[in-house]
Amino acid sequence: MKYQIVSDGCCDLTQKEISQYHLRIVPFYVSFDEKTYYKEIEEIGIRDVYEEMVVKHPEIFPKTSLPSMQDYLDVFQEYYDQDTAVICICFTPALSGSYNCACNARDIFLEDHPDAHVTVINSQAGTVTQALMVIEAGKMQQSGIPYEESIRILEEMKKSNRIFFTVGNLDYLQHGGRIGRLAGLAASALSLKPMITLIDGEITKSGVGRSRKKTVKKTIELMENHFKDTGEDPTKYYYAVGYGFDIEEGKAFYHTVEEVVRDHGWAEEVLETQIGATIAVHTGPHAIGIGIIKRYEEYL
Repeated sequence: MKYQIVSDGCCDLTQKEISQYHLRIVPFYVSFDEKTYYKEIEEIGIRDVYEEMVVKHPEIFPKTSLPSMQDYLDVFQEYYDQDTAVICICFTPALSGSYNCACNARDIFLEDHPDAHVTVINSQAGTVTQALMVIEAGKMQQSGIPYEESIRILEEMKKSNRIFFTVGNLDYLQHGGRIGRLAGLAASALSLKPMITLIDGEITKSGVGRSRKKTVKKTIELMENHFKDTGEDPTKYYYAVGYGFDIEEGKAFYHTVEEVVRDHGWAEEVLETQIGATIAVHTGPHAIGIGIIKRYEEYL
């Protein structure tokens, strides 16, 4: 059975990776006035979003809107007409309604096309780890892994994903009502910099630091400690670095993580991506961190 890998725009993949793995992306929308919404990447670039957030209008909290049900229906219809099944990987529902919207679209589509094959997967991830998961799905599709087997592997794989990151401050998380388990941290943070881990699709506090430099460094320690604490074999994982507005800081951090991963003998390459608007409106323009997920071959 032929199948196509689809993801919402929170995967933050570059056009090069999208083309390399023959992926289809359904974009989120972003707005700065709650009236005019632009499709991310297609109608507004991520650098433009960051320029608005940091340079032009730092006092304004931008908003994102999830893909519409019609956006998903159009994609499902397109591949149905090509006699192609769909695996659609979505941003964690703990932070967005994209997954539920895609599920509703699938149910409606299957009512009209009961012979269609459309599977929607809650990635329990976002940005860098969603990127890794979508790439692994693309690799499976290109390697000839059958549709049902790919679904099984993805459902297992998502349990291994983690993001270890820090943000500039908690303003965006508080403003968006996404503070959740970080509420205790907010009361004590003041001028401290928060450390955060995304586990099972939800953000969890992992400590604080007194400076940006220290918290950025601590994200690497969080990754190393994760493997020590769980006993998982880090050579079975795939790694990614994500960063926001400050490209110079992001590039330097990427090279540091790449060196650590190679020196440990864990992997030869690390994915690099700039965090997109969907995550940036939750975490602010200065999020930076590391994502990990187990490679698909470990589930064969």
